[in-house]
Amino acid sequence: MIRDSAGTAAPATPVGAEERRLRQYLASMAAAFNGSPLRRTLILLAVGIFAVILATAYGQIILNSWNKPFYDALQQRDMQAFLAQLLVFFEIAGALLVLNIAQLWLNQMLHLKLREALTRDMIDEWLVPGRAFNLARRGQIGVNPDQRLHEDARHLCDLSVDLGVGLLQAGVLLASFVGVLWALSSGFVFHLWGAAFQIPGYMVWAAILYSGTASWLSWMVGRPLIALNGDRYAREADLRYSLVRVNEQIDAISVSSGEASEARRLQRDLGTVIAATRRIVSATVRLAWVTSGYGWVTIVAPIIIAAPVYFGGDMTFGGLMMAVGAFNQFHASLRWFVDNIGSIADWRATLLRVAAFRIALLDAEDAGGAADRIAVVRSSEPALVLEELEMDVPSGAVRLSEPLVTIRAGDRVLVTGAMGAGKTLLTHTIAGLWCWGKGSVRLPHDGNVAFVVRDPYLPSGTLRAALCYPRDADAYSTGEIENCLRQAGLERLSPSLDRSARWEHEFGNDERRMLSVVQLLLHRPGWIVIDDIGDLTAGSDGERFASLLQNALADAAVLAMGTEQAGGGLFTHTLRLLSTFNQADGSR
Repeated sequence: MIRDSAGTAAPATPVGAEERRLRQYLASMAAAFNGSPLRRTLILLAVGIFAVILATAYGQIILNSWNKPFYDALQQRDMQAFLAQLLVFFEIAGALLVLNIAQLWLNQMLHLKLREALTRDMIDEWLVPGRAFNLARRGQIGVNPDQRLHEDARHLCDLSVDLGVGLLQAGVLLASFVGVLWALSSGFVFHLWGAAFQIPGYMVWAAILYSGTASWLSWMVGRPLIALNGDRYAREADLRYSLVRVNEQIDAISVSSGEASEARRLQRDLGTVIAATRRIVSATVRLAWVTSGYGWVTIVAPIIIAAPVYFGGDMTFGGLMMAVGAFNQFHASLRWFVDNIGSIADWRATLLRVAAFRIALLDAEDAGGAADRIAVVRSSEPALVLEELEMDVPSGAVRLSEPLVTIRAGDRVLVTGAMGAGKTLLTHTIAGLWCWGKGSVRLPHDGNVAFVVRDPYLPSGTLRAALCYPRDADAYSTGEIENCLRQAGLERLSPSLDRSARWEHEFGNDERRMLSVVQLLLHRPGWIVIDDIGDLTAGSDGERFASLLQNALADAAVLAMGTEQAGGGLFTHTLRLLSTFNQADGSR
């Protein structure tokens, strides 16, 4: 089954619709290319590769023509002609070697620049404000974005360059040698029952028939690899996500003695990867019977095809080898599809994953066809205003106990509600991340709103940069940062300001919450929205935080989610979150 953007099961895609979807995905990739700042560089590299391939094809034609005098010299035991042709060979080979090295360099640079262009485009689209959040809630397409941004994008670029350059080279050689092979066929005279006759383009038609049969059979046998590769990439992404999750949560797992349970979970994920890979192995072996079989026959096929003319006495040994060389070049171009059927299937599966992800990113801001959506706008006054706010949830809707809430500088407002009532949802709505519902959120005209979430984010790097985030690391002086750390009771961290680390592993959640308070002291926002005030007012740091809120942050308006007990008397106004259930639930 295929899942739609909401994550619900959708019917299987018909073949015609699948082809239309493929064209849509190709159009999306073309749009990414056209909008890339590296577009000019990519075009220049492609033009350079095309020019080198043309020169190489010309050299191959000269090399093929060299076959006749060289092998004729061998047949006639003419040492002088043999040595002369050896010198010619080294001249041709030297020129082709230079062209091969040039093509290799251009090819590798195209790999590098194409990956840079695609990955930069996808990162920019992914981190448009609100998109990553919305995409994560759109079902299967939002799972493991790191896999699609990193490994899938890299693999798609590698396959695209290799297959594209290979196809271009095959096409140029095909056009170059079709005339050569046709001209050679004009001298082929067949003798049958005392009669002599010619077949115009005999070697050309033989190569087309031979390669066409191989291509058709390879496609029929190798086509299942497209779906199998797509399934394997999905299973690999699931395993990678599970491994990363265990690594990030290893403290909680160890405390709970959950290692055995997690090991079984990882073994199950690994089992699905192994099963998917085993299916690919079986399909690849079936394809190898076809491709390898044709590969072995190809060694003697041109000699067998030209043998009647040679044994009829109408062709010299040098002419036979020249015909064999031209046939092999022409056939190699025609059988490009046979040799690359596995890679083509892999490329298509990877394209579907990457392009589908990019299209989903561009559509992530769509409210899924909802008739109503919450308006998030800038207010003309210095206030945070929530008007007729109603947030849609699967079970119904969540609204505030008051239809109009205006929060001005210095106000202290607490939002309470039962567990799961939607307090975090309200935070996301004010941040402009949740748009499903009715009403409006009017943000202060200066936009100076800060959010303190349950699980604060500290980027890797220096502690100084983490505290200044999302501003630059030099936004505040060392003295300002140390003073804020001292106010938060974290002065012990001052010597570590310029140390780089993965801070999410250095600090527990309580310390990270207090570091988010340090960020508030640095940034001095006019409005602060706190998701779960209880973690900040409880414990040994509760009194310190209350003091900071009443003194250092006294001018800031605070909207906090939590319980009345957690509020600790810090708030002057309390709101409740009320739930309205769908009629199908039978309750209110």
